[in-house]
Amino acid sequence: MQFLHHFKCIPVLLSLLLLCSLILPSAAESPVPEYDPDSLNYELVWSDEFDTDGLPDPARWGYNTGGNGWGNGEQQYYMAQGNATVENGILTIELREEKKDNSTYYSSARMLTKNLGDWLYCKIEARAKLPSGRGTWPAIWMLPTDRVYGDWPNSGEIDIMEHVGFDPDVVVQSIHTKKNNGGSCITHSTAVPGAREEFHVYGVEWLPDRIIFTIDGEQPHAYEKPETAEGEKVSNVWPFDQRMHLLINLAWGGSWGGREGTDKSCLPARLEVDYVHVYQSPEILALTGQE
Repeated sequence: MQFLHHFKCIPVLLSLLLLCSLILPSAAESPVPEYDPDSLNYELVWSDEFDTDGLPDPARWGYNTGGNGWGNGEQQYYMAQGNATVENGILTIELREEKKDNSTYYSSARMLTKNLGDWLYCKIEARAKLPSGRGTWPAIWMLPTDRVYGDWPNSGEIDIMEHVGFDPDVVVQSIHTKKNNGGSCITHSTAVPGAREEFHVYGVEWLPDRIIFTIDGEQPHAYEKPETAEGEKVSNVWPFDQRMHLLINLAWGGSWGGREGTDKSCLPARLEVDYVHVYQSPEILALTGQE
């Protein structure tokens, strides 16, 4: 009988599937294709020049909303409207003190490109001027879109630019993984005099085997895909083989931003962004099967 024939094949198929699972590497464990990082060409695949006054383009940006501390004890409440505006070619995220029903709270915005702009291996550049004031905590960063390896920090995080108001002329760029995250993340601090008075270009070049951070075209820090100990999952140290999206936000207080207290005399505080450019390399797309 036909049914019996297929039924007898099931143990064989299961054995083959088990064998393949033991032999074939996961995406994170796959060998890195050979390429010359110094000769890559890049093409612009996504951008926002913020050249239309009003609200940010809804075809490019969505919002996270709420005031639950965001895992860091932050004090602001993220709004979907009113705190992110575009005027004269500049996106401004404004953090301000609000009063309602005899109570005080802090409003801001957290914008993201999830499901509107998601990439696997890319170069991102954002030209921004940072806010002033103790308690401010702006960030331009990336999170996994699909969380293939699990919730934070298992699926990774890339911090293109972080800044805290109590350390005004320093910008921090970091990598978070399951193995190294939070206070033990892989991080690098760079002195950027005038970060609050002038625009600077903060960037990252994310490749299959390394992540290179840039500030104004210089490369202060790079993170290379590490070797793993026997039996250790590659994704524990390198979950960066899955799609990610971009976030821009301005937080208030929290475990890091408020480490030395907050001074609300600086409010309203503003994070200003001139442009965001995302590039991808056709060579890398071809090598990683994304053509």
